[in-house]
Amino acid sequence: MFENRLLKVYKHKSKQARRQGVTCYRVYDHDMPEFPFSIERYEDKVYLAEYLRRHGMEEEEHEAWLDQCISIIARLLEVPEEKIYVRQRKRMSHRGQDQYEKIGVEKDFFTVEEAGLKFKVNLTDYLDTGLFLDHRITRKMVQEECKDKRMLNLFCYTGSFSVYAAAGGAQSVTSVDLSKTYLSWGEDNFALNELTKPGAYHFIHADVKQYLKTLQPGQFDLVVMDPPTFSNSKRMKDFLDIQRDHVELINDVMHTLTPGGLLYFSTNFTRFQLEADKLQVSEWKDITRATTPFDFEGKLKRWCYRMVK
Repeated sequence: MFENRLLKVYKHKSKQARRQGVTCYRVYDHDMPEFPFSIERYEDKVYLAEYLRRHGMEEEEHEAWLDQCISIIARLLEVPEEKIYVRQRKRMSHRGQDQYEKIGVEKDFFTVEEAGLKFKVNLTDYLDTGLFLDHRITRKMVQEECKDKRMLNLFCYTGSFSVYAAAGGAQSVTSVDLSKTYLSWGEDNFALNELTKPGAYHFIHADVKQYLKTLQPGQFDLVVMDPPTFSNSKRMKDFLDIQRDHVELINDVMHTLTPGGLLYFSTNFTRFQLEADKLQVSEWKDITRATTPFDFEGKLKRWCYRMVK
């Protein structure tokens, strides 16, 4: 059953990936309840995440079942088993501060390419790989709009949006995150792409909610904000709840944007409801479908909006 389903989706998605020149993409995402996997291809490697569930198997039985699945994946995707990285994660995964906790001991990084840019990826030590594949199209949109603009990337994670903006000719790029680990990773991504421009690229270790209050009007022309659904990190003054806090966050961003400035706002909270009537924006558009890549069609559990001051 699993073999037939995987063969079908892989044939379809690998063809689209080749056509679009994409080398990192999601192959399978919990298509069958009996096989609760997310399978992603990162060039010659495969990231296999098993969502934890009550499977009713003894430990040895589960190991044998998983080994059999890995063998099928290796054969169909034509990847050696030693290049398949297996992880277990909670069924509902949110981009939050819990990601900052390293799970492994050894740090195993390698480089992949996306749209001609290089990114450092890790499939063993962190809850996420360092590159959110679902924002591939959004990153390109930002790159096409940021020439000569002052760009701000909030909750920047490993700075992939920042890399796109810098490569797209942004006048300046400021990346803000609460994790020093991820900021350092972002700096490595800039170095990988030989993005050096004295005084133009800034990496700021800060709580975004507090940082926004320090900004001047008209300080930025384009902002990207992709916050976690919820965070109560000890390093924060207050906890973050995106449904509760999105109006304040968005309006604080509008305060620092120039007239006509753009905000790309995204959230992974599936039950999110935008309180548009409370936003100080001149126009907004739901671009969730427009930013959904081929490998996430019908599976995307995030929202994305383009807002204008």
